[in-house]
Amino acid sequence: MLRAITSSLILLILCGCVSKQNHIKTSEAYTQWSVYLGDATSSHYSTLDQINRNNVDELTLVWSYNSGDADSTDRTQIQCNPIIVESVLYATSPELKALALNAVTGEEIWRFDPFESGAVAEGPGINRGVSYWEGNDQHVSRILYSAGSKLFALNARTGKLIQSFGEGGVVDLREGLGRDVNDLSVSARTPGIIFKHLLIQGTSLSEGIRSAPGHIRAYDVRTGGIEWIFHTIPHPGEFGYKTWPPQAYQYVGGANAWSGMSLDEEREIVFLPIGSAAFDFWGGNRHGENLFANSILALDVMTGERKWHYQVVRHDLWDRDLPAAPNLVTVEYQGRRVDAVAQVTKSGHVFLLDRETGVPLFPIEERAFPPSDLEGEEAWPTQPIPLAPPPFARQRFDAKDITNISQESHDYVRERFHQVRSDGQFIPPSVEGTMIFPGFDGGAEWGGAGYDPTTGMLYVNSNEMPWILTMVPLNPDGVTTGRGLYARYCAGCHGIRLDGSAGSDMPALTDIELLMTRDEVMDRVTKGIGFMPSFGFLSSNEISAITDYLFSDVELNQDESIQLSGHEMSSSFAGSPYGHTGYNRFLDQDGYPAIKPPWGTLNAIDLNKGTIEWSVPFGEYPELTAKGIPQTGTENYGGPVVTAGGLIFIAATKDERFRAFDKDTGAVLWETQLPAGGYATPATYEVYGKQYVVIAAGGGKMGTKSGNFYLAFALTN
Repeated sequence: MLRAITSSLILLILCGCVSKQNHIKTSEAYTQWSVYLGDATSSHYSTLDQINRNNVDELTLVWSYNSGDADSTDRTQIQCNPIIVESVLYATSPELKALALNAVTGEEIWRFDPFESGAVAEGPGINRGVSYWEGNDQHVSRILYSAGSKLFALNARTGKLIQSFGEGGVVDLREGLGRDVNDLSVSARTPGIIFKHLLIQGTSLSEGIRSAPGHIRAYDVRTGGIEWIFHTIPHPGEFGYKTWPPQAYQYVGGANAWSGMSLDEEREIVFLPIGSAAFDFWGGNRHGENLFANSILALDVMTGERKWHYQVVRHDLWDRDLPAAPNLVTVEYQGRRVDAVAQVTKSGHVFLLDRETGVPLFPIEERAFPPSDLEGEEAWPTQPIPLAPPPFARQRFDAKDITNISQESHDYVRERFHQVRSDGQFIPPSVEGTMIFPGFDGGAEWGGAGYDPTTGMLYVNSNEMPWILTMVPLNPDGVTTGRGLYARYCAGCHGIRLDGSAGSDMPALTDIELLMTRDEVMDRVTKGIGFMPSFGFLSSNEISAITDYLFSDVELNQDESIQLSGHEMSSSFAGSPYGHTGYNRFLDQDGYPAIKPPWGTLNAIDLNKGTIEWSVPFGEYPELTAKGIPQTGTENYGGPVVTAGGLIFIAATKDERFRAFDKDTGAVLWETQLPAGGYATPATYEVYGKQYVVIAAGGGKMGTKSGNFYLAFALTN
């Protein structure tokens, strides 16, 4: 058996000069990994079983690739789920370079730098994967992927831009949205999905006061032209228009498909999980249910026509985006096999809907929730809550749930706990503080769930981290000040007192003068970088005022009303009368979650029965284990891979380990330490009879170090 092949041989295969016996066809479900998350149905599943329960403990690192471009200050990540086509692995680096690697040796074949040509002005951000189009007699195979606001088409064989696509191989994602968004943040962190000659593409947006709309577009992969557009914020005369104020389509942003999508190729239906409308936490300028925000949306893949929708959160005030691509599943329902859509949520629920009609297969109860007491807000009075399967994350944080890892931790948390509202799901935001639990990152997060089509089991990792959302009144009377502009546009991420958001990946700005020059700060505010969106819509005077404030000694007071410029508030659509103090995890004095463990779990859900079969703590803090505290689990980012070999492969945890679980019991069968956190979904593939499992180790989340690595594991015997 060949153990390695050279880059030149790979290129011959791609050129068609060698037998294509391993040629990938999309109809070969579950045997390849040529599509993000395994296949068009987002199954995360593979029929490969060379690595199985009996031998997984013999897994060995067989190659490691280092891209060499992680940020030295630990601000970069790799969230990429790579794809593998004809023995070539396609992926992205921490600085969003596209990569082609020999899938057997890890040797680099080519790399493409989107910043080299100047096509991308924004700083490096996040990319979760690429799309592959096979090509035909007239057009070469290509890789489609995004960096910043640009969509690129690359020759899959050489990594060169395909000049006939868009403008010299590049399409601007800010164009074709129906209104001018050139000064707003628009990118695509998650790859689109390809059907025939169409690339269906969602976008990632800022969800602040000024945001672009999240309309769905289909691009011709050959030319880059837009074939159709679906307005997620409906225009006049379109279905759902009356669920918004009359002119909302002209000023409201968000309602975007940032987390991926799934495709039923036979029915030619694409299923999209839609995110929140902007601004996330105050909707006084968007009264109504706000379709199609927070909806599972089924569209005709060729035309963009709506087939059906199901809204899981009405008039979202809690940033309850649908966080992951839905799984297309087949379940036993009332004595028959039914094709369905399973959508996991940040709140820890699974919505199971008939794939053709959108009708729920398990009961969903419309429950009443309290009204808002914020100025101008009208919270929707009810929300849909699935009765089965049961939630895979706790739904309330009560006093009895305060952490018990030590008396000191318990006492520290208890004092703050009694100062905020903590009454379960869908309690409106407030100025005294509202508990968001499960937190802003779930429950389920963008890693999504894995589905085993042979058993009907859904496997999903979950966070159990409480966060506190505190709103801050903004005084519209006054003059333009950097202090007020910071409160409106920056404090939500960097903290009301410039000290960052507790436990988050958002840095403090208290000593900004030691890290950056004034010009560098102004450039960063204008262009954005990483998770930070562009604020190019601000005037140069406003950006200068913010910079002046950052370099001053003046601090904001969380309890005061912050003055803003009068001209910003002259239109009722210009902004919100509230800002917020940031995305703050609720932690004890030592930085551990404020709630009793487990803080992260891995769960097996039987979609046929609507039951949870098992749930285990996922991840650990070694220092707590050493103190005799049972395994707590940790926050986790990145999804699972499920195999016919009886295994679940998943990294994701803050302890920077990569594990294989028994999919029937949840027992850990193998684990290894990674050089950096594996905050990505793995992939598994076979080349010349050998099965590999590969994971990106890019770190950079939850205070862990950044990394540059892709690591592949296999059996050596």
